[in-house]
Amino acid sequence: MSSIFSSEVFVEFSTILIFLLTVPLASLMTYKFFKKKAKSQLAWSLGLWLFGVGVLLEILFSFNFYNAFLIKVYLASVAFLVSFLALGSTVLLKNKKVFSYYGIFFILSAIFVVYSLIVSTIGNVLTNYVVFGVLPLLVVISSSVMTFPAAAMLIAVAVISYRKTSNKKMLSIIAGVVIVSVAGSLYIAHFPTFLYYSEFIGILLLWLGFI
Repeated sequence: MSSIFSSEVFVEFSTILIFLLTVPLASLMTYKFFKKKAKSQLAWSLGLWLFGVGVLLEILFSFNFYNAFLIKVYLASVAFLVSFLALGSTVLLKNKKVFSYYGIFFILSAIFVVYSLIVSTIGNVLTNYVVFGVLPLLVVISSSVMTFPAAAMLIAVAVISYRKTSNKKMLSIIAGVVIVSVAGSLYIAHFPTFLYYSEFIGILLLWLGFI
C-alpha cells in the first residue's frame, strides 16, 4: 500500500487534482478584487496564483520534466506565495504603519530571495518525484527570512481578527496557509508524499475560508 502512495502515478494524480482545485479559487479571488478593488484580495489572489504555479511545476516534476531554471522558479513561488498572503492579511488590521513596515520588509526580503536564487547553483533535488534535496545555504537562509516572519504575521492577524470578529473563516484561511507552507517542509524528509497531502488539505481549508 505504501508503494502505491509513493508511486509516480499517485504523485501525478495528486498534483493535477490540487491544481484543478487551485485555479478556480485563484480566479474567484481575482474576480473579487476587480469587483471590490480591495488590496487584501489583490495580494491573496497573487498568492493563490503563485501557489498554482508551484503546483503546476510539481506536475512537470512528477513527469520527470526538470531543469535548474524551473526549480528556481518553484522555490521563488513557494517563498512569495506565503508573503503575498501575509501582506494581504495585514490590510485587515487597518493599521497603515504595520502595512507599510511589512511592505518594506516584503520588498527587501524579496530582493534577497531573488538574489540568492540568481547566484546559487542548484542541482537535481528531486527525490521520489518531489522536491527534496540539499539546497544551497544562501537559498535556505533567504527563503527562511522571507517565509517565517510571513507565517508569524499570518498567525498574529488570525488571532487578532478572530478576537475582534469571531470570524471562523479567517482561522480556516490561516490554517490552510500554515499547512501548505509549513507542514510539507517539516515532514517531507520522513514522508515525501506528505507534501501533497498537506497541499490538498490546505487548499480545501482555503476554499472554506475564502468562500
